[in-house]
Amino acid sequence: DSGLVVPVLRDADLKSVSEIAAEGREKAGRARDRKLGPDEQSGGTFTISNLGMFGIEEFTAVINPPESAILAIGATQDEVRVRDGEFVARKMLRITMSADHRAIDGAVGAVFLQQLTALLEDPLRIIA
Repeated sequence: DSGLVVPVLRDADLKSVSEIAAEGREKAGRARDRKLGPDEQSGGTFTISNLGMFGIEEFTAVINPPESAILAIGATQDEVRVRDGEFVARKMLRITMSADHRAIDGAVGAVFLQQLTALLEDPLRIIA
């Protein structure tokens, strides 16, 4: 109701998935209570925006300068796909990324999305 608040998780590349999740939950709670300091809301480089929890299947997220990119996560949907010549129902998730090409080469962004897709399709690799 009071507008967008984006908590910054620093050094995420050095943390485990469980550490990131715990810090994210803690900061999200403090953000809802309006108890985040200015230093906890600035200096981010990459944002993850999730509208999937509102049933939005796909959207284009806008980069918040001075960040380099933003990942847009939509809702999962049941869809029919062909696998090994058979029609099967699958949960599908739309993920898009907007990137500032002054900071990120488009091909590098594509490789990131390719690797993210592979991890989401085989989530045990995330914790291995």
